[in-house]
This record gives sequence, C-alpha cells and structure tokens, in this order.
Amino acid sequence: MAMTAGVPERYVADESGSRSLDEMMAEGSDAQTVSDEHHDGRPAAKRARSSYDKNGGQAGSGNGERSITPTAARADGIMDRPDFNALKRYSQDTLDYPRRRATIACEICRSRKSRCDGSKPKCRLCSELGADCVYREPGIKLDAGDKLILEQLARIEGLLHSTLTGASPIASNGPSGPGPISPATSNTASDDFHSKRLSNNGGAVNAGAALNGLGTWQANISTIPKNHTTPALHLLQWPIVKTLVTRQCDPQVLVQMEMSREPLNLSQPYQLDVSNISTYTTAFFERANVWYAVVNPHAWTQYYRNAAAQSFRIGAESCIVLLVLALGEAAYSGVSISRLPLGQTPPGMSFFAAAWNLLPSLMIQNSVLSAQCHILAAAYLMYIVRPLEAWNMLCNTSMKQQLLLSSAHTIPPHLKELNDRIYWNTLMMESDLLAELDLPHSGIAQFEESMRLPRSFPFDGSTSSPGEEPPGSDDLWYFLAEIALRRLLNRVSHLIYSVEQNGKRAAGSSFTVASLEPVAAELDFQLSQWYEGLPAPVKFPRERLQARDQIQTVLRLRYFACRTIIFRPYIQAVLCDESVASEPGVQDACRKCLEACIRQLEYISAHHEGHLPYLWQGALSIMSQTLLLMAATLSPPLAALLPPAHQMDVIIAETVSEVERMAHLAPSLGLCAEIVREAEGRRQALRGRGIR
Repeated sequence: MAMTAGVPERYVADESGSRSLDEMMAEGSDAQTVSDEHHDGRPAAKRARSSYDKNGGQAGSGNGERSITPTAARADGIMDRPDFNALKRYSQDTLDYPRRRATIACEICRSRKSRCDGSKPKCRLCSELGADCVYREPGIKLDAGDKLILEQLARIEGLLHSTLTGASPIASNGPSGPGPISPATSNTASDDFHSKRLSNNGGAVNAGAALNGLGTWQANISTIPKNHTTPALHLLQWPIVKTLVTRQCDPQVLVQMEMSREPLNLSQPYQLDVSNISTYTTAFFERANVWYAVVNPHAWTQYYRNAAAQSFRIGAESCIVLLVLALGEAAYSGVSISRLPLGQTPPGMSFFAAAWNLLPSLMIQNSVLSAQCHILAAAYLMYIVRPLEAWNMLCNTSMKQQLLLSSAHTIPPHLKELNDRIYWNTLMMESDLLAELDLPHSGIAQFEESMRLPRSFPFDGSTSSPGEEPPGSDDLWYFLAEIALRRLLNRVSHLIYSVEQNGKRAAGSSFTVASLEPVAAELDFQLSQWYEGLPAPVKFPRERLQARDQIQTVLRLRYFACRTIIFRPYIQAVLCDESVASEPGVQDACRKCLEACIRQLEYISAHHEGHLPYLWQGALSIMSQTLLLMAATLSPPLAALLPPAHQMDVIIAETVSEVERMAHLAPSLGLCAEIVREAEGRRQALRGRGIR
C-alpha cells in the first residue's frame, strides 16, 4: 500500500485561532494560497504544493519495479554493487512559515492575554494566583505554535483550577477567550527558542502553577508522567475484576517476565535473500516507512552506494540499508508474526542479524546516522515482539539525541530534518512502552517543548545522477497525526491517571465524578479536534464503514483507544458504586467508553493492519478493553448500555481466542492470554449462578 506523497507545511495561525491539520497538509488542490485574503484584508498565507496535489491525489505506483537490484550476488553471499541508471531526480517543494513574534510579558500573562506589569520576581497576576512567574530573556522568539500551546495549557489549567478549588474559571472559551485548539495543530517552538532554552540549562516553559488533586500539573503535560495508572494491568486492582482474575500481578511483573525470557539467538547463520532487494526496498518505503518516516528516500541511493562500496560489512550506511531490508521484508510478507507457524523464522531476521553485527561499533558513536541505526533496530525489535530489547535500543538512541540536541550547532544542516524525525520516533516509541511498562525514563522528553514538527527532507541534487529517482515517497500524513495523538494520550495520563511518587493516590480514588467531568470533556474535545483536523488521505470514517487502507484502520483503532482511556474512570466509578450511574452525565460518559471498547474489539482482525509497529502494544490494549467489557456485563447499569448478551459473548470469545494466538510471542503476552482466559471462564460461571 502506497500512501499519497505529500509534504505537509507548517500551519499558519493568526491571532484568533488555529488552522486544522487538513489546512496544514492541503490536499487535492493546485491553489497556491489557502484563500484569496483574510477577512481583515491581509494577504493570504501561502502554502506549499504537495506532490499529492501535483499527482491529482493518486498514490504512487505500487508495481514494485525499482532499479536498485544488485547486478549479482557473489558466492560468499556478499551483495555486489547495484545498477542505479534508472533512478530519476526528485524535486522538493519549499515551505512558508509563520512570522515569529517576540515575547513581551511573563508566560502566565501572555497565555491569558493579560497586561503584565513586569514586576519581579512576580507580577501582580502571578502573585494573586500563586503561580510561578517566568519571563523569557530578551531576544527569545516564539512562533505561533508556542502561543497556541500555552493558551491551551492555560485553558485546561483554568478548568482544573475552577473544579478542584471552587474558584471561577481563569480561562474563557467565549468569544473573547482563546478559541479551540486542535492537538493536531499544536506546533512547537522555533529553532532560536530551542537553542536559547538549552543555553539556559533546559529551563522549561512553565504555563501554570502546580495544582493538587486530579493529575499533577507540570510545565509540559504532553509527555508521559513517571507514575500513572494507565497500564492494562491496573484494571486488576478494580474490585469486580479481582473476582474474575485470581492471579495477583505486581506492577513490575511484565518487566520481570520480559527480563527472564531467552535472549535473541542471532549467532546462527542466516542466508541473505539478495535476489529480492528491489522488492523489499519498495515494500519498506510503501508499507513500513509510513509508520516511522525516518529514512530519506532522496538519500537512499547514496546510502546504498556507500554500503555496497563497503560490501555491507562496516559503517552506518551498511547498517541502515540492512535494517531497511529487514523491515521491508517484514512489510512485504504482510502477515503478522502471530500467524506464522511456531518456530518459523520471522521475515527479515537474516538482514537484521547482519545489521546486528555492525551495531556494536555504532553504539559508541554519537552521530545522527548512528542514532538512525538504533531507531530502525528498535522498530524491528518491536515487530518481533521484543519490547525490552527495543527499549535498550531506544535508550541508546535517546542518549545520542540528547548529546546532539545539547550541541545542536554540531548537527550537519542536511541532517537536521532527519535528526528531528529520529527524536519524535524515540519519544513516541518510548511513550508507548512507558504506557504499559514500569521502566526508567530516558530523559528524551525534556526537549519535547522545543522540538519542531517534521517537515520535508532536503533534496540534494548533487548526490543523484540524471535519470535517477528515489525508491519511494516521503509520506508524513500518518507520522504527524500520530505525534499529535501520542501527545494527547500523554496528556490524558497526566491529567487523569497521574499518581504521587509514593503511588498511594490511585486514579479515581481522590476526586469526584463532578471534578472529572470538565477535564474529560476538554480532552474529548481535543480528540474530536484532532479527528476533524485530519487530512482526507488519512481521515478514517468513525462510523461502521470500511477504512480505505491500513493507515486509516490503525488511526481509527488508536482514536477509539484514546477515547476509552479518557472515559474509563467513569466505568470504574460505577463499578465501585452503582448509584453513581444516576448522576448527570455519567451514563453518557460510560456509553462513550463502552462504545469505544466495542469498536476496537468487534472486528478483532483489524488489529493485524498495525502488526508491524503495534502488535505488542495492541495486545495489551485488547486485554484492557476486554477486562473492562467483562466487568461491565456484570453490572446492570452498565450492561444496559451494551449490545445484547449473546453478541457480547461472541465479541469476548473471539477476542480471547485472538489473545491466545499471540501468547507464544512473548511472556508478557502469555500472561495476557492467561488473564483473559481465566476472566472469561469465571465470568460465565458467575452469570450461570446469577452472581455478579
């Protein structure tokens, strides 16, 4: 499957609000401006024409014919030099970006559009709020994304403040207040802000005072908190789930089980399939790179030349090429490894083993290409369901990234975009693991506020010959949408599931349903804004209609997973006290949560569309949603919101079977299978006896 080849532009925002992601990534039009002019007479902001525009909305060719197949394979298995005569030059569009404005007030006053009196150490407003008063140093500039992020943080903080302390809301959503902001369009700080921020020892943007109660207010709530109750295993602490699962699971059990498993055996000889290099390369750029966007198709030819010159035995380029082929073979197979016969070698393992032999020398290098090798290795390890090994690769990538970003001027200009993409991959993959495993944080999140979103890869015509073309397109649709959604998921963990360092304050135990309502409503609003801002090529139907491709299918599953955890505390509250179901808004919130769960499980085979990047995370999510639905069937107020009992039995039975098919892939997934199997058996027994 080939995504449309588009180069999204960074959105343009005026004083009154923000543009959607669809306007960021203008689709299907040859117009050179977003509109003829603004309502106030100002000229329109220009946008870049994407290659999706120029191709009339058609996806690139998927015939798999590329002229990068080696001319020969020597007897010793070493790949010979390829023929590059058929590659053609690829052109690159330029982008226009919003003007940046200087900060003239403290951050709190600026975020609320209040006049700041400039008093130090605290201005008048910050003194009244008891907030930290932070001024930016003269000369530091913010782009439109900074402004919108700070406004949105202030808005959520106002909701929290009014709910938890009884004060009147600080932030307004009326005509004079800040308008709604889509997390899809939340951009980040400019390059000069990034360098200045690092020179100030990493001082973070402080958009509000610390609050006690629901969540833990921090400067950046778009990174996952260190202590939270989001993981699937935390459902085992719910009283009604305890009646279904007798096994006691320590929060560290998944980590312990993964640590005790047999290590990967990469010492056995693997035969490299050099006859399908072209096929695997095409498959990577059409079906794998869309998830990560971390390999520049314009640079691929040069990478391959350099690797071939070294006989694929040394250097970062050799390692990158081998890892691309490993992921390409995995993508080409199109089959989840849960469907492979037991004991069969996963697709791409031969190329991964060859790349693994090169990694030791790259681990001690702190270059962008070395970091790229490690992020690609982590991606393949997640594909074969090795989460802890992937986390080790991510930690190494994180250290390299932190060193590089601490001296950003040392990053070669032509590699800056690649480095940005490696950063976002590292942050998102680490967030996915930290959402389920109790692992140390690598520290990569400290740079999140100052990182810009990915743009287009630079094109260097000097590295190409006449008639050459890249093996694929640079697709950013999914990657940008996933960055925004992952940040929203992290906000949910911060604002609803964050716990104190001692772990005593569990989510749902120290706040009322009334205090939860404005926070859940705001997060659900942001999720809706994210969806509405999706461009047409990746905008999935929320109705029960077939998605166009695997990208839409995966985004739809991620959307409903996010909605589930936003409203999950309502289910917990009703299960603990069924009288809560009669409170205003509770029944509707529970219905939203249960519907989102069902939408993820009713067509369980859809999860295979994301088997390459999300098999392990998806299995844990499936277990979580299944336990929640099982518990709901035993509660009359919640069961009334579900489909008929016989339909629920079919959905749950198919889900249990699916989890059991993945049990052999990892000890952690084996535990998931045991849990859902026992829970369903005991649920049926309780229903048979009329006990709940």
